[in-house]
Amino acid sequence: MVYLDFEKPLADIEGKAEELRAMAQKGEGAVDVEKEAAALDKKSGDLLRDLYKNLDPWRKTQVARHPDRPHCSDYIAALFTEYTPLAGDRAFGDDHAVMGGLARFNDTPCVVIGHEKGNDTKTRISHNFGMARPEGYRKAIRLMDVANRFGLPVITLVDTPGAYPGKGAEERGQSEAIARCTEKCLQIGVPLVSVIIGEGGSGGAVAFATANRIAMLEHSIYSVISPEGCASILWKDAERMREAAEALRLTAQDLKKLGVIDRIISEPVGGAQRNPSEAIQAVGAEIALMLKDLEGKKRAELIKDRRHKFLDMGSKALA
Repeated sequence: MVYLDFEKPLADIEGKAEELRAMAQKGEGAVDVEKEAAALDKKSGDLLRDLYKNLDPWRKTQVARHPDRPHCSDYIAALFTEYTPLAGDRAFGDDHAVMGGLARFNDTPCVVIGHEKGNDTKTRISHNFGMARPEGYRKAIRLMDVANRFGLPVITLVDTPGAYPGKGAEERGQSEAIARCTEKCLQIGVPLVSVIIGEGGSGGAVAFATANRIAMLEHSIYSVISPEGCASILWKDAERMREAAEALRLTAQDLKKLGVIDRIISEPVGGAQRNPSEAIQAVGAEIALMLKDLEGKKRAELIKDRRHKFLDMGSKALA
């Protein structure tokens, strides 16, 4: 278990409970060791609920970035069947930060696309920590074209700090690729639903989340820039990231009030990282509801619905 900074008191209690149980297995200590460990378990459970009851925006940012949160590949493995990945953009190469392909969701054919961060050092480097290059967005465009041609719903899973800002990416047209991907989201005449499962960073996230329906996990974030980046620009001090997180209104709760997203998906106590299977099933249930909400709508109606959703966002927020 990886503990976040604000979870250190919890780590101490759970560590003591584990020590007591280890002693009991070795036959050391008093007979009532298990009873003491159970009391510590209850104490840690109460503390966990208290810690996660009212997380501030910066702590939510930390939870959204937790390395043990389920990633795109975990959701695809658990929720989709007959997944057949598509690779490459037919222009430069394949981007492992973006995964996607044809699949079945609840036995219905669909296209699924998402950012993949990786689970350990090797896979994180391979997937570029979920930061897509232009070829990743062009791969997504290819998949959306396939979906549009065959009338398949598109499901996107967003989890990225933002698009990759490297020299090579810029040389290959990063901003143009993001813009084209966003444009494609607005053009396709099939249901498009999106879930922010971790971080939704800047245009790198918008390119996948310009959808008919957008949901966010309870402790995920979605913003135009990271709190550290915002603090560096505004105050020349990245250490003011807590203040920036407050100002950015990046939590699911704030974005629901502003009309940027449609639904908030509850997470297990302690975040999705504490019970990945429960979080994944909750996301699956929400995707099913969002697709059902769009069922039977004609192509022109879906496109109009999506366009007006984003055109109306500013006016709703100011109203």
